[in-house]
Amino acid sequence: MPKLISLFSGCGGFDLGFKKAGFKICFANDNERKLEETYNKNLKHKIIIQDIRKIDKKEIPQGDVIIAGIPCQPFSNAGNRKSTKDKDGNLFKEVIKTIKNQKNKPAVVVFENVRGFLSSKDEKGVLLTKRFEIEMKKIGYKTKFQLLNASDYGVPSNRFRVFVICVNENIKKEFYFPTPNILKKKLTVGDIISKPLPKNEINEVWDISDATLRSIKHIKEGGSWKDIPDQFLSKAHKKVRKNIKRYRSPNFYRRFARGEIMGTITATSSPENSGILHPLENRRYSVREIARFQSFPDNFKFYGNSIPFKYSMIGNAVPPNLAYRIAKSILDYIF
Repeated sequence: MPKLISLFSGCGGFDLGFKKAGFKICFANDNERKLEETYNKNLKHKIIIQDIRKIDKKEIPQGDVIIAGIPCQPFSNAGNRKSTKDKDGNLFKEVIKTIKNQKNKPAVVVFENVRGFLSSKDEKGVLLTKRFEIEMKKIGYKTKFQLLNASDYGVPSNRFRVFVICVNENIKKEFYFPTPNILKKKLTVGDIISKPLPKNEINEVWDISDATLRSIKHIKEGGSWKDIPDQFLSKAHKKVRKNIKRYRSPNFYRRFARGEIMGTITATSSPENSGILHPLENRRYSVREIARFQSFPDNFKFYGNSIPFKYSMIGNAVPPNLAYRIAKSILDYIF
């Protein structure tokens, strides 16, 4: 059973997929205390809550594979796009330090990030894809990049993410990314919301403000802010509506229809930008509903007193089903 080192673990979506595929977690780390209980109780492993920059890399046990979902905000369109100039943009260096302090170089290192990573540059103007390739080659790894859509791999939402697979150059086997499930019907919004809640589970829903509620009640199933009368729009949205081409035709307050595939679940779960509106009811999707859109199984529980933080945990996670397919490809082609 290959041993797994998980960095920037979050609530454990990435780790859950690898564990299901047959990996044994030997180390997990994140710096957010509020997700500790969720990770520990679901993954049955104690996560180390500490800033990775303060961890003695010599204390990290030997692993066969390292997975690292480096914080996406420096590279995200929804974030500040400061790339490596952001204080979190250079956490890649901490992964390098972890590798260098392993007695035996891990067979594979996996990075995951948002689509914006592909166009982001470092402080010298070098594309990060090239930077990663150069830096990983220096320590003996050959690198492959691929943009994947989670809905092609058993996840009931469209979520584009970049995966970087770095294989130890001493391994002569070739890695191949998993093949999309092109013959299987993709799960729709209707497939998810038609399922009843797990027995004895409370339906946790993050409330919407009265002002937002007055606006969204005008949006029909499958519609968006275009359905909202002018008198219910904010000044900012009215300005956009009057200059729609200038603002590249944005699609605020998207309410996906039951026959559509869900959009990307985000950490903010803002009704304005994230497609988080239920198709039939004037509310956000519940915690369990968005967890299902991210392919978390119903026996995965989210702990804590803050409902908004539960949305954030789920929105930041790597979908377990997608992680599982990546893990299976690593097992099939490398081990």
